[in-house]
Amino acid sequence: MASTTDIVAKLWSLCHVLRDDGVTYNEYVTELTFLLFLKMLDETGKEDRLPKTYRWGELAKREGLDQLDYYKRLLLDLGQPKIKDGLVRAIFTDAQTKLRKPVNLKALTSNIDQLDWFSAREEGLGNLYEGLLEKNASDKKSGAGQYFTPRPLIDCIVRLMKPQPGEIVQDPAAGTAGFLVAADRYIKDHTDELYKLSEAKAFFQRHNAFVGAEHVLDTHRLCMMNLLLHGIEGGVEPDDTLSPDGERLPKADLVLTNPPFGTKKGGGRPTRSDFSITADTSNKQLAFVEHIVRTLKPSGRAAVVVPDNVLFEDNTGRRLRTWLMDLCELHTILRLPTGIFYAQGVKTNVLFFKRGKTDKANTKAVWVYDMRANVPAFGKTRPLTVADFKDFEAAYGNDPNGSGKRKDQGEEGRWRCFMRDQIRERNDNLDIAWLRDTEAEAEEALAEPDDIAAAIIGHLKAALEEIETLSDELEQGSGDATGAVAEAAE
Repeated sequence: MASTTDIVAKLWSLCHVLRDDGVTYNEYVTELTFLLFLKMLDETGKEDRLPKTYRWGELAKREGLDQLDYYKRLLLDLGQPKIKDGLVRAIFTDAQTKLRKPVNLKALTSNIDQLDWFSAREEGLGNLYEGLLEKNASDKKSGAGQYFTPRPLIDCIVRLMKPQPGEIVQDPAAGTAGFLVAADRYIKDHTDELYKLSEAKAFFQRHNAFVGAEHVLDTHRLCMMNLLLHGIEGGVEPDDTLSPDGERLPKADLVLTNPPFGTKKGGGRPTRSDFSITADTSNKQLAFVEHIVRTLKPSGRAAVVVPDNVLFEDNTGRRLRTWLMDLCELHTILRLPTGIFYAQGVKTNVLFFKRGKTDKANTKAVWVYDMRANVPAFGKTRPLTVADFKDFEAAYGNDPNGSGKRKDQGEEGRWRCFMRDQIRERNDNLDIAWLRDTEAEAEEALAEPDDIAAAIIGHLKAALEEIETLSDELEQGSGDATGAVAEAAE
């Protein structure tokens, strides 16, 4: 019996065949999604979601140019408004194939047919597809890692935040739905696959519990496919959360997310009518934090991955942090090690907070866990694992809102508590470090060429983003000064 890993490896090996047809790594996974969707509906007896004229058996039996032409018509027609199944429409909206040679399409359909589908069903088709997404993200050449949060980190966050049946869980930057799928898995593990719930509550979990948005259309396809294969029907829209679309997202009991880093293209600003703190910045991370605070229900909780600049940036960044600590109880910051994302040099953190019932003085103290200093570099030869988060999870405690018993480990330890007054004295700068940072030494130990290249690219991107942020702040300052001159003139 083949394992999921074996099947994923076979699927991934086909990408080498397609490179001769001009298909890139990212395009290959999108192409594979279309074909796997058809095949998996065939394998699970759910082909009634498709018109009878467009099903796997009909595609697989064709040959040559006839098969390629049929495939092109299938992709075009399944994304049309006449298709009643909304999830099918979402996966095939504006779909088109990058394949030009009929022989390559035949190679794909034949190899997919020959996979050990009995083993795949036994281990879970969702696990198979997630394995493919993870393989794509871990391959530096694909560039897909920017949409992929490491699974050990996601699982750690979900275990700490403890999603519950009946809660609305939102990811406003859903990517390939890693957080939502993990939250669903956690709930199913604690409810005997939902069988412990009433029929109405089980229906809610499958159809209404998980919501979000993903702005990149091809990534949204992967997201919808991933949700479907894990028994979740829709919930994520192909929308931009920083536009008015984001205002329509349902209020959340729990937000789990890793928003995109960097600035909006062309220096664009959020177009949300409800934004007051970040309305004038092109920094996407800051704007997403404002959305998260506004979308939480009273006492709702959140865990969000953010780059370092969210912790120390002045002007808009400082106003946002002050506002966040007033409206929410920001109880925990996890300083993540470098090298766990696709760009080796990117420095990231996880903010854990709870929305207050009032709008003032909700943060009394912030606990910081430093998982970055004096840690070996992560990469191909040192992948991130669940065990890496064991000490942090023990320090965090069993209460999702950080209210359990905690003990400061002192200046030599990784776990410290900082009172609100101490943070205020720092001008609300939350980039707090006390251990000797050996990041440079850790990167010097990198051996894999891909890891070294990723580290260089990561540092260059981080430097470019800092320059863009500075330029944005200078532009804002110039605007403020112009406004002040005009007011004085009046």
